[in-house]
Amino acid sequence: MKKLLAVVTASCLSTLVLAQQDPQFSQNMFNRLYVNPAYAGSSEAICASGIFRSQWVNYDGAPKTGVFNIDAPLANDKIGVGLSFSNDQLGFEKTNWVKLAGAYRFDVGSGKLAIGVDFDYLQHEIDGDFRAPSTVDDPAIPANGVNGGVFDMGAGIYYNSEKVYAGISSTHLMESAVELDKFSKEFKRHYYGMFGMNFEVSPMVVLRPMIFVKNVTDNTTFDVNLNAHFNERFWLGASYRNEDAIVVLAGVNITEKLRLGYSYDITTSDVKDYSSGTHEFMLGYCFNVKKKITPVIKNVRFL
Repeated sequence: MKKLLAVVTASCLSTLVLAQQDPQFSQNMFNRLYVNPAYAGSSEAICASGIFRSQWVNYDGAPKTGVFNIDAPLANDKIGVGLSFSNDQLGFEKTNWVKLAGAYRFDVGSGKLAIGVDFDYLQHEIDGDFRAPSTVDDPAIPANGVNGGVFDMGAGIYYNSEKVYAGISSTHLMESAVELDKFSKEFKRHYYGMFGMNFEVSPMVVLRPMIFVKNVTDNTTFDVNLNAHFNERFWLGASYRNEDAIVVLAGVNITEKLRLGYSYDITTSDVKDYSSGTHEFMLGYCFNVKKKITPVIKNVRFL
């Protein structure tokens, strides 16, 4: 399997290497800042979250990704700031990505519309343990480990109210290329769209559907999911990703501020014969920066 992986990796390396998609996640509802900087500050609280994804378990060299997000509102919720960090490993390739996001938010109807940008730094690396098989003869393949970094940008628009949210965004606006010895790695522009709702079935049950779309070059994927939240204590749900997986989701609000989520991808593509699915874990924490105002109750007898 390692030899096969080396052949596949080697076939992807040439004088110019194009278009690797951004890391894929199943719990996109908890990872909106990562793809859309305009999301920053929309929770009107200081929120941090971490997601770890182990894709295609038992498949040698399969993707493993970790991401950390934190964002907060400033200036009476008119400005949002955020920071994201991710580490994505696929076979012998590793990519680290740091993103600093800023958003300006203003009132529109019953909600708020935000415009945001992020400034990014990407570091891409080919592991020094990589060795091309003797059957592959390509002078562009490095003899030893190589790495390089490059700056990039992203932008987005995001709207949210008490009942709905929607956003469109793009990453790798500059389509920057990392120079790696005798070849380069170009990050192609990605486009994202998301739409979600909160639908109250009863005081104890809230349905939260979401549609998440990603496009890069001529490839488009979409996730359609539905989570049912019970008494704001725990949730259960399911998701479908075209030509890839059916996903089971679950989670619990451990406290009012701390939540834990899990998803399991049941692979439907050809990879299903070689893996045991995909595990993804999410841990999130929100701290409300707004002071609670104790209502003043007046008695007419003392007016």
